[in-house]
Amino acid sequence: MAIKRSSDTPEIPKQPRKKSSIKQSNYEVTLLSPQANHQESEQNEDKIRPQKLADYIGQKKLKGILQMAIAAAKGREDPLDHLLLYGPPGLGKTTMSLILAAEMGVDCKITSAPALERPRDITGLLVSLKPGDIIFIDEIHRLNRMTEELLYPAMEDFRLDVTIGKGQTAKTRSIPLPPFTLVGATTKAGALSSPLRDRFGIIQRLRFYELDELTLIVKRTAEILNAAVTETGAIEIARRSRGTPRIANRLLRRVRDYVQVEKVETITEELAATAMNLFDVDAQGLDWTDRLVLNTIIEQFNGGPVGLEAIAAATGEDRKTIEEVYEPYLLQNGYLSRTHRGRTVTAKSYRHLGYEPQKPEAKQTELW
Repeated sequence: MAIKRSSDTPEIPKQPRKKSSIKQSNYEVTLLSPQANHQESEQNEDKIRPQKLADYIGQKKLKGILQMAIAAAKGREDPLDHLLLYGPPGLGKTTMSLILAAEMGVDCKITSAPALERPRDITGLLVSLKPGDIIFIDEIHRLNRMTEELLYPAMEDFRLDVTIGKGQTAKTRSIPLPPFTLVGATTKAGALSSPLRDRFGIIQRLRFYELDELTLIVKRTAEILNAAVTETGAIEIARRSRGTPRIANRLLRRVRDYVQVEKVETITEELAATAMNLFDVDAQGLDWTDRLVLNTIIEQFNGGPVGLEAIAAATGEDRKTIEEVYEPYLLQNGYLSRTHRGRTVTAKSYRHLGYEPQKPEAKQTELW
């Protein structure tokens, strides 16, 4: 059924009904991705990251809990309890682990679950620890079973159980470990096994950032990068940052590139908006792929409900990318809803994209 558009909104091109041949450049795809850009991380992240808990902007509840935990651990001269941080990518889990190490005056060893494939990988890491050190394991939900089981006695009793030999001659040797803190980070807390999750003394969720918090982050980063920005310019960048500091800093760098080429000294609201429009990031932080997904559901599936596989096939985007990169923001901000029958766009999406919202009785009932 055709969908009427509001007469006072510009025409939005319909998405093709076959698999889309339109492709974004890698640059456009990664601009609003909350995943780390390792090239930029190596160049800038170290100097942008706050070094102290007092300098960390946002996550007030988490900061309060960790301030208390740090004070208590120092008072007892014990390491911090093991800490599990979960939530969308780009919200500061790695940064927080480095801050904890700095506050406790210890070293922080950073790794990720995919890098710990063999027992000797985690064994080598554990035996190299000094008392009080912190291990940060990103994507901890991806640990394999053997590595995870080696962590159980290490986390609980500071002991490493190593099996020597095979079969009937195999022997288990216990190696004492210095007290340490494991900080695990995950975007999928539910994917952790219960035995592993239960060994964390502190479990906290990181939330998306508010506009005023992101504005402060943009201003702080701009000062570090020697990029002059007005208050309204910082707000404009923050507004389009999808509630994520990593994206805010990435957008700031791109806007800085734009004003440098244009030979302008200060990032104003107008210049920030112009630059981000050039990169196809709209006023609500939606990019080309966000709008492609929403337009496809509206045009091809009558607004939904529709399954993720069908959306991926119709847009030509990877299913995992849609689910992990784009969908969380669309769900969190009310552009998309998810039920047992599939994904459905909301009235907010219709209005934002310039469509006339459907009447409830006009919604399809067939499951695609």
